[in-house]
Amino acid sequence: MYLVSGVSFVSSSDFRQIAIRTESGKAERLFRAAVSAFCSLTRPSRREIGQLEDLTLPLFDNVSVESRRYVAAALSECEYAPAALVRRLCEEPVDIAAPLLIRSRAVGDIDLIALIGRHGLPHARAIARRKDLNPTIADLIRVLERPTLVRVRKPETESYPARSLAAQTHATADGAETPQAPGQQTPGVAAENARRRLRSMMRTGDEASAAKVDAFPGADTYVKLRETALTGNAAFFQTALADALDIEFSIAQSLTANQNYAPLLAALRSLDFSEDRAFLITVAVYPGLFPHPQAIRTYLDRYRLLHRDVALDKVRGWKAETLSRVVRNASPANSEARKASNSDEAEAPGLRASSRK
Repeated sequence: MYLVSGVSFVSSSDFRQIAIRTESGKAERLFRAAVSAFCSLTRPSRREIGQLEDLTLPLFDNVSVESRRYVAAALSECEYAPAALVRRLCEEPVDIAAPLLIRSRAVGDIDLIALIGRHGLPHARAIARRKDLNPTIADLIRVLERPTLVRVRKPETESYPARSLAAQTHATADGAETPQAPGQQTPGVAAENARRRLRSMMRTGDEASAAKVDAFPGADTYVKLRETALTGNAAFFQTALADALDIEFSIAQSLTANQNYAPLLAALRSLDFSEDRAFLITVAVYPGLFPHPQAIRTYLDRYRLLHRDVALDKVRGWKAETLSRVVRNASPANSEARKASNSDEAEAPGLRASSRK
């Protein structure tokens, strides 16, 4: 249990149990209260953002349209709105998602393009009302509305060769050629130009992401972890993980010893893997923990919200534990104990247990 602005919050598991045990209206009130308390925070921490998502996302499918509309309106004015919850709300019909589409800073240009592609004109018309909307997205929306009315901005058309007079005319009903008015284009040309700029903008983002992956210094580490995880042999993967994090094998073994992927998630985040790469490794190690899309979505949301500095702190703790063991083993008392142990083992070799270094 934790507190936010004087409001007592419970863990996500407790939250679900309360909703199940009590009347349906309880889930509605808890859903709204959690978001209201969060919005009252001046500058929420990453932990508080993650906690809100842990509380609200499991209840999302069980609350009413009115509650979703209320939460969308509240978060649209929130400067630090939780990205995963905002994305989920933006996929709702436009009468729910509109406040976020119009105002939320948590929705980026690429998110807006994807939403237009999935939901078409209803979402596009709401997005068109955003202040400082990217001109390329604005052109795309105008193309969807009235393709022949879209104009290509002059700075972008200057890079193309001048068109011939014939290319700047259009056929009239009786077959005669009539020059086009300045700024007008033949049907379809404006649409194609808007799509071209849109593809260019998205391709730039894709190339930047690809360059980041190609330049990633831990590519070999990722391949080793992925391949050992896919073998299904836990010891192989744990050995590779110990090498990657520079920790003892026994510590790496403990990270995957139970059905809780949180320690492994932190380990992979410290290595700065992309979320899709981290998920591939995790699902190979814990195939039974992701039986449905919601489990996958929860993992990805948690991975995005886990700051790399926090993950690195955890790894430093594991390394410190490794170092302390080395120091303890190097102490004179332990040296004498090991000599005595070795002497006993020499006298009774049949009792020696095989162990992994």
